[in-house]
Amino acid sequence: MHIFHDPLSRGYARLTGFFYIVIAAAGFFAILYVPGQLFTPGDGASSLAEITQRRSLFNAGVLGDVAVILAELMATAMLYFMFRHVNETLSLVAALARLMMVAVMAVMLFFYAAALMLAGPELTLLSNATRADLGALMLHLHEFGVVVWQLFFFVHLVILGQLVARSGLYPRLLGFGMSIGAFGYLSDSAVKFFELGAAVNWVTQGLLVIVSLSEIGFALWLLIRGPRKA
Repeated sequence: MHIFHDPLSRGYARLTGFFYIVIAAAGFFAILYVPGQLFTPGDGASSLAEITQRRSLFNAGVLGDVAVILAELMATAMLYFMFRHVNETLSLVAALARLMMVAVMAVMLFFYAAALMLAGPELTLLSNATRADLGALMLHLHEFGVVVWQLFFFVHLVILGQLVARSGLYPRLLGFGMSIGAFGYLSDSAVKFFELGAAVNWVTQGLLVIVSLSEIGFALWLLIRGPRKA
């Protein structure tokens, strides 16, 4: 446990970077790949059938979500201690915002559990049509959870980016990229909730590219280089 004693050490930064990589890899699998393979938007019957037929992939996606949540808890706490010397209040707000995001992710798993139950043989009193409608609703609510947690992640990244840029320990460009690109998450939630036009979506995608490259760059910097010497 000695590695946790000095938040400004290279070992501490590398461990934080490791959790970032876990979040990126498990998140891609659980949030993008698995739903893309199993779920047909608006078609509850087809989605429930896929859950039944490909239960192992569905379970793997749930485990991926759990891995993201656990890694997020560690990364959130470690980032707070890494940057509280820059501004303790803002570092705490960033941590609280990220914890709220993690809480939403945890709640989303209940909708997956409901969809799994609807796909199974337990609810014998419900007709197939009712199961399909309820399954579509559960999966839609799960998907809408992404819209919600992105709002908290937007707040987190705007602040974290500024802390990184002002710390003097990491490249300012990565910090500014996270702060500016974070608006992509806000825009994406707005596009999905308000069903905005394609022009806004293009802007969203551009911002998401910026924030993704900045986050990956920051994670790799933590993992490979660590903090500069003060």
